[in-house]
Amino acid sequence: MRQRKPVHVALVAALLLTLVAGGPGAIRDGAAQGPITISIVDVSGDLSSTRAIIENYQKANPQKVKAVNFQRAPAPELPAKIKAQQDAGRVDVNLLLIGQDAGSVMAAAGQLVKLFPQYDSLFPTNELSDAGKVLQAEGEGFLLPSVVSNGGPVFIYNPGKVKQPPKSADELRAWVKANPGKFMYARPANSGPGRSIICGLPYILGDKNPRDPLAGWDKTWAFLKDVGESVEYYPTGTAITLKEFAEGTRWIIAGIMEWDMKPRAEGTIPPDSKIFLLPGTSFVIDGHYWAIPKGISAAEQEVILDLMKFMRRPDQQVLTKLVQEHWRPEYTDMEKKYKIVPQLPVKDLVAAMDRWDKEVGAQRIKKF
Repeated sequence: MRQRKPVHVALVAALLLTLVAGGPGAIRDGAAQGPITISIVDVSGDLSSTRAIIENYQKANPQKVKAVNFQRAPAPELPAKIKAQQDAGRVDVNLLLIGQDAGSVMAAAGQLVKLFPQYDSLFPTNELSDAGKVLQAEGEGFLLPSVVSNGGPVFIYNPGKVKQPPKSADELRAWVKANPGKFMYARPANSGPGRSIICGLPYILGDKNPRDPLAGWDKTWAFLKDVGESVEYYPTGTAITLKEFAEGTRWIIAGIMEWDMKPRAEGTIPPDSKIFLLPGTSFVIDGHYWAIPKGISAAEQEVILDLMKFMRRPDQQVLTKLVQEHWRPEYTDMEKKYKIVPQLPVKDLVAAMDRWDKEVGAQRIKKF
């Protein structure tokens, strides 16, 4: 088994890239314009899985790519950063590696090039796993999945400190109150595990409508506010929760499949860390996307689309996997044991994250 379920792709013999100035037209050769610099901003942690793929593309296509620049940024800052460039008429980033947080905000704001249905033939959906198809549909035509997993929520705990992990939502609430400061999750707008908490709890708690964060999550909002009284602060990033968990400051943190297995594989958290799942858990599909900001040149867009196609090749997708020893028995045959559900639609996810910021995080968000 493997760390997370990658986008499964079938090798396509030939795909025609039709692009002129951002629209359909004659087939063009990306090398005709001369090699470009690929400038990437990663706000999702995607590079830890796909950097080797990007570097492989550069090596294989020196006539198209002369250099690759990588930078990382907090997800909530990306929309404003790109908007400033777009307003100035000079976008110097041509590939965005984003999660469902920044992706949903930027898609809703009209900042991204719409990929589908225009490029359906370039990226056939029959190449995707079932989870990949769901993730792509959630992107509403603007976002291309790069790595997909069944997500969470799962709860990662220190077995040396937590001898009897909670077995229900009520027990988790009681544990958090009895151990103030020992439970942590990151701000949902910055964190996949953070989003898994707020979007997974409605299923666990039996809320009226798990798909409606404004009118259907009464139990979830009450739970989050109650538990939040015993949370010291909410960091703007999953990495801080992992760091403080490894240091022993936090004893239980929110997780998803990716951010359970990857940190153990990389030695970020102890390899003997355990997880527990709460009754009623439905796994909310999680993953990363690649997206193209509006405002880049036609030549750049052509090369980025070609890189996206390269990323989905089976021989490249295999690079996103981790070795079998980091898999957990809890993740085997998941579809038989749990419901696997899609993430909220773009507008609803944005609404959920905004409401959390105002009503739960409030003054306890700590920026890193």
